[in-house]
Amino acid sequence: KAAIKLHLGLDIRGSIPAFFDFTSGRVNDVNYLDVLTFEPRAFYIMDRGYFDFERLHRIHAAGAFFVTRAKKNTKMARRYSNPVDRRTGVIADQIVFLTGNDTARTYPETLRRIKYRAPDGQVYVFLTNNTSASAFSIALLYKNRWQVELFFKWMKQHLKIKSFWGRSENAVKSQICIALSAYLMVAILKKKLSL
Repeated sequence: KAAIKLHLGLDIRGSIPAFFDFTSGRVNDVNYLDVLTFEPRAFYIMDRGYFDFERLHRIHAAGAFFVTRAKKNTKMARRYSNPVDRRTGVIADQIVFLTGNDTARTYPETLRRIKYRAPDGQVYVFLTNNTSASAFSIALLYKNRWQVELFFKWMKQHLKIKSFWGRSENAVKSQICIALSAYLMVAILKKKLSL
């Protein structure tokens, strides 16, 4: 048995892959942030598998923005609160700083903590380094992260990537690259033909 991981950056404006790479199945997801080059002013929306303050600070230092869900055990204190429009689902919009021994050292800047109640009643807590976008926009950005899951579901259903024709590393990577290329051709045709 062997495994590889496909790391994929999806441009949420058009559900088009912006980059992809492979690692061994044993590599932790967060380690991929060590090899990624961050574009200034771009948003990186990540699930909690990529939650690491040292790496998040590198995104911040590169002039890029991140949005991720906070872990419940993260130690932080509120510096001040911004006014919110609760009709949008935003419960709180706060500027916070980390109070844990290691986290305060690895991410010395302030963060923005946004609490959002989804229409289904579930409460989400987001952390970001962006202070200019509205709190509701940050919540919507994270909601659009679900496009990654839909993208993989579409690939598995339509491009028959459930099983592999070869089992070598090169065969598996080749089949995934072919599937991504087929997806891109379909996306381009849909746009050109206005489907």
